[in-house]
Amino acid sequence: MTEPFRLWLPKAELCPIVANIPHSGLAVPDEVAQILNPDYKNFLPNQDWHLDKLYDLLPNLGITVLQATFSRYVVDLNRPLQEPLFGNFWRAAIPEKTAFDAPLYQISPSPEQIEWRINHFYHPYHQQIEILLNQTIDRFGRVYLLDLHSFMGLIVEDVCLGNVNGRSCSEFLISTVESAFASKGYQVVRNKVFNGGYITRHYGQMPQVEALQIEIRYPTYLNSTQLEQKYVPDWNVAEFDRAKLNFEAIFSAIAASCAGNLSASQ
Repeated sequence: MTEPFRLWLPKAELCPIVANIPHSGLAVPDEVAQILNPDYKNFLPNQDWHLDKLYDLLPNLGITVLQATFSRYVVDLNRPLQEPLFGNFWRAAIPEKTAFDAPLYQISPSPEQIEWRINHFYHPYHQQIEILLNQTIDRFGRVYLLDLHSFMGLIVEDVCLGNVNGRSCSEFLISTVESAFASKGYQVVRNKVFNGGYITRHYGQMPQVEALQIEIRYPTYLNSTQLEQKYVPDWNVAEFDRAKLNFEAIFSAIAASCAGNLSASQ
């Protein structure tokens, strides 16, 4: 069985940023695939396509990266563990339907199967986030948590930054990230629809943690002609290559600013 996450350790001098990618994994365990509706055995829609490949440059900038390897439809790590665990796509830890309100299952998972998913995927991932945050706080006195996502629809801007309307991170962090994206010509908005999911809200409440959700629109890095098809869009396209070059400069600037800010405050 696929491990619940990949941990990419920095390859350059460590900086006080932990990046989290909870929705780009595509693995579906056999136990889950067997009870899916036939339409969804080979393709599950509305996932954060290829963010693991887009952001694989981050360790070269000194940023620690945690990425889920399994699909958000197995367990959604960006949802709280509250009842009902199995239910609405936007609120439950295990979605009953797709983002487009289509039923996912021929047979609903049993309570035992739901518990198995939580224990094997949800808990290990969140335990690892806490370890990384606390290790970075021990080293630097503070940590910046970047919660990385992508989307299509709801808004038309390229990038949306969510800090729970100012409650999960400082003005320094959100303005630093906003300026870095804007410098490369991206349209950036704050807290417009995407104002921060569970990960941003929960960990942003921890002492010495600043959490910011970064949502990027699919066409900023994927070929838009592929996005309406019922297959995983290709990452080996010109749009992806351009975005990756831009993102290297953007996150290099973010890493330098964050490291410099903590050095200045010590």
